[in-house]
Amino acid sequence: MSHDSTAASDAAARKLSGRRRKEIVAVLLFSGGPIFESSIPLSVFGIDRQDAGVPRYRLLVAAGEEGPLRTTGGLELTAPHGLEAISRAGTVVVPAWRSITSPPPEGALDALRRAHDEGARIVGLCTGAFVLAAAGLLDGRPATTHWMYAPTLAKRYPSVHVDPRELFVDDGDVLTSAGTAAGIDLCLHIVRTDHGNEAAGALARRLVVPPRRTGGQERYLDRSLPEEIGADPLAEVVAWALEHLHEQFDVETLAARAYMSRRTFDRRFRSLTGSAPLQWLITQRVLQAQRLLETSEYSVDEVAGRCGFRSPVALRGHFRRQLGSSPAAYRAAYRARRPQGERPVEADGPAGPAAPQVVPEATPVPAQSRRTAAASALGPTASMSTEHPGKGVPELYSTGRPSLPGQRSAP
Repeated sequence: MSHDSTAASDAAARKLSGRRRKEIVAVLLFSGGPIFESSIPLSVFGIDRQDAGVPRYRLLVAAGEEGPLRTTGGLELTAPHGLEAISRAGTVVVPAWRSITSPPPEGALDALRRAHDEGARIVGLCTGAFVLAAAGLLDGRPATTHWMYAPTLAKRYPSVHVDPRELFVDDGDVLTSAGTAAGIDLCLHIVRTDHGNEAAGALARRLVVPPRRTGGQERYLDRSLPEEIGADPLAEVVAWALEHLHEQFDVETLAARAYMSRRTFDRRFRSLTGSAPLQWLITQRVLQAQRLLETSEYSVDEVAGRCGFRSPVALRGHFRRQLGSSPAAYRAAYRARRPQGERPVEADGPAGPAAPQVVPEATPVPAQSRRTAAASALGPTASMSTEHPGKGVPELYSTGRPSLPGQRSAP
């Protein structure tokens, strides 16, 4: 899945500075960058494949700081150009940044800002989005990055509308992608934008990859969270919510259990996770539905009830929005992939009805265990945005955007 902004056509019409050439692609490398991500634009834009019907680009590899540049595996690279090469490029690619916690060199940020001001297309692959954000090029824009780093990007740059569901986001003159293989997806998209489907298809065949992947990052999301969040007192409320997903409760209930007003609870929850509480709650209910569809014979209607949805219609709507599939289709696909001989838990076995996957009345759990369980459920999973029923507009993952309207009712 990709996101093509309506601003793309307007941005594409921006006039390129006279000293820049559309066919020139500059790749900006830094020391400490991962070699795989760095090699993707070098391979896509730096190899002559005209014999296969792929129009040729002119590649300029530039060092974003003083060399030699050390990459993963202890390799040292020497870039043939410095930052001055960026001044000739119609497209500038930042394949990755070495650390999401350290600021990029100011000289490189200035060069990116100048390039953008002069009409160049700026591309950030994976953690390269952090460099673009540090340069201010993502302010007020939709963007993505690797799902694991999306919470950090959203919290560090609250004016960026981070959507961790997407493989890549095209906002016209600024483009970003998720991790590693999604960098190939975005580079193919750039070729497709510049030269059409036939050229992109020819390149995809040479790279032995699909010309256009479907789906997003949701299927790869981990459920972990940094330890410091798990130690927060709010984790107690999260642990309670996870133990009672089979019940119908709303965010007001969670706020009351935290002894907070709804507004304070929303603000505190967002500061920890980068997500609205309702988004997180719906995501956890959908995840629970996934587990039941995989491990039980409950009907879709029964699964909806055991996951706290008010109706099967609500389950189907949220399930499709988050996973791109209906519950029934998801179950069928899962069973088709499951090794032969593996059977789900039967709803009615020799010992009677199977126990649901959630515990209706949980045995009290020590506080530390409850915090650990809560920590595993907050975090990147919470960034999986859901759409407000009836509106059809996704809330992007950004701490700088308002909460969805009508969040008082349970999902």
